[in-house]
Amino acid sequence: MTDRPIWQLTAEETATAIRDGRITAVQATEAALARMQEVNPALNAVVEDLSGEALQQARDLDSRGKASGPLHGVPVTIKVNVDQKSHATTNGVTAFRNVIAPEDAPIVNNLKRAGAVVIGRTNTPEFSFRADTDNPLHGRTRNPWGDHISPGGSSGGAGSAVMAGIGALAHGNDIGGSLRFPAAANGAVTVKPGLGRVPAWNPSQTAERGMLAQAMSVQGLIARSAADLHLSMPAAIAPDPRDPFHVPLPWRGEPLDGPITVGFTKETFDYDLHPEVSQALDNARDALRDAGYVVKDIDPPCLREAALTGYRALMGEVRALMEPDVRKHGSATINAVFDAYFEEFPPYSGTELLKAMAQRSHFAREWSLQLAQTPLILTPFLPQPFFAPDRDTQGIDGVREALGSALWSYSMNYMGLPAANLPVRLADLPAGPQPISVQIVGRRWREDLLVDACVAVEDRIGRFCDTLWSRMG
Repeated sequence: MTDRPIWQLTAEETATAIRDGRITAVQATEAALARMQEVNPALNAVVEDLSGEALQQARDLDSRGKASGPLHGVPVTIKVNVDQKSHATTNGVTAFRNVIAPEDAPIVNNLKRAGAVVIGRTNTPEFSFRADTDNPLHGRTRNPWGDHISPGGSSGGAGSAVMAGIGALAHGNDIGGSLRFPAAANGAVTVKPGLGRVPAWNPSQTAERGMLAQAMSVQGLIARSAADLHLSMPAAIAPDPRDPFHVPLPWRGEPLDGPITVGFTKETFDYDLHPEVSQALDNARDALRDAGYVVKDIDPPCLREAALTGYRALMGEVRALMEPDVRKHGSATINAVFDAYFEEFPPYSGTELLKAMAQRSHFAREWSLQLAQTPLILTPFLPQPFFAPDRDTQGIDGVREALGSALWSYSMNYMGLPAANLPVRLADLPAGPQPISVQIVGRRWREDLLVDACVAVEDRIGRFCDTLWSRMG
């Protein structure tokens, strides 16, 4: 049927094999479920097994006789903080274990309409607000590279699952790095969409989210092959009237004239740049040059100020609107983490908060001007290799390493800019091997250019899943 185990196929390969009649949707689903049964007990990436309904969905797809969409028969996972009809949207919180979704969220609906088969729901930390993934309800998720690396958060279950071979695509979301942290930790690839790109709403919610949460949080996908984002993201961005601020633009924008210029920076501000991260940036730069991109050094405009202003503003909104639920329903661990967050990012309030929110336009304008000159910008993601599990529970120093140093992450959420993350180097460190990732920032509405660049780099450096699978045995 194929020259590799079916569970190892990319989303693109799976969809093609089903369309060509070499495998069926049921076979693709059965292979992904078998892989889940094999590896998930050690990883705890998937916390709700949907085998029964997944197989029924696959049988329904096979009975149609023609492809229902670009993801016809492709196994995927959904994060437990997004509504999936008749399933609990726990958000990693014990008190929410019986919050049953009345309908699918737009991202779930879009993926299903494209033919994807949902095989399970993946883990997230409490309130989806940590850079690591553990909670009292579902337990700890582990990184398939080993226990020396956190799986990242908050979409840690998604990143661990897709790299371990549990589904070809994993849904996640990102308010400060929750797609990109797990991608970096597990050696996956993702693109954090820009503001308004993917429709979002949870039918189970009882109140609207705060304005900054609406402006900074986005839905997206984590993959183990960059090309799979070109296959899947056009489905993810399909319009849904339940999101009144969704921007219904096509996935592909107009081609740019001539070779694309990529800005390049190794700036990490107050944090030391690890030699492995520096080498990873060089690897990505060289791969882009080899692919025909023009790479030139830049000084990133007001990045540190944008990052800190944005996260302090978000913490102000969180303190006002979310803290009561965290204090009431959260564990001692998440409450201590939030105490450290508030210390690292003193929350704005009152007039200060309103002024910080207004400054968002200034920062975004400065970056818009920069991106007019360099449509893509290659940056660090974290200044150091990915941290160990529970690092963010180790007081202010732990939060500073795990989240405070991620200026290149949450700044992009605050400004609403798209940003991709991909692995470019496997570091042999004393604690064990781990992938090192870089970030590529792009013009607003041009996620397609980011994925093009990721494909170009991956074509030259390679995917990391094959090395991982050989290690897992």
